[in-house]
Amino acid sequence: MAGVILEICVDSLASLEAAVAGGANRIELCAALSEGGLTPSYGFMRAAQRFDVCVHAMIRPRGGDFCYSMSEIDIMCADIVQAKSLGLAGVVLGVAKSDNRLDLDALAKLRSAASGMECTLHRAIDLTPDPVAAVQQAQSVGIDRILTSGGAKTAIEGKDTIAQMVEAAKEQLEIMPGSGVDLSNVETLLGIAGINNIHASCSAWQKSSSGKVEAMSFTPAQGVRQTITKNVSNLRQLIDSVRLEVANV
Repeated sequence: MAGVILEICVDSLASLEAAVAGGANRIELCAALSEGGLTPSYGFMRAAQRFDVCVHAMIRPRGGDFCYSMSEIDIMCADIVQAKSLGLAGVVLGVAKSDNRLDLDALAKLRSAASGMECTLHRAIDLTPDPVAAVQQAQSVGIDRILTSGGAKTAIEGKDTIAQMVEAAKEQLEIMPGSGVDLSNVETLLGIAGINNIHASCSAWQKSSSGKVEAMSFTPAQGVRQTITKNVSNLRQLIDSVRLEVANV
């Protein structure tokens, strides 16, 4: 259990600062997490490089499904090149066909653009007909890590499938549980043999000071979600305590 990596997804500078202060090992840098995460701006990627933390940029040109046109794939390749030029350590991406199977040709093209960077396949895999079988498909195009909820809405609901995905990976790539991960369930997820990465947001709803932003529908009525330093710190501490317990067994 040694060396468990805590990855925090963020879509604002305030959330990035909170994640780093709380002890995140790796950042998934996004725009619009309310849409499931989109490609962050050039300025945000450049700003993230000031922090002493590993940063991976989401590469997703729009919301909705993961079935992209060739023109959209070209946009994704250009965004990957931009992230690489800024010195980011990795990218997070996914492409599917109309039947939700992984589009391996498109993934191979994106992986080639990301040569020299780490590459995480995101939860597009959770829409596939068989996430376990898709693990080896992802491996075949050079994916380093898979973010997954095991085909379920949350990682804890999909824990049995996640365990099967770890077995299918045969230590050739990493399986990282994500979606709904918090203090109430992270210990169970860490109990899955071979899990050494955890993905979470550690966020809470934050409203604007005046309430006018919500009233004008510029943001949802409940506000926006923002990463909270204490939430990250608490999750980090629990992960470390679980690791220590396992090491002492």
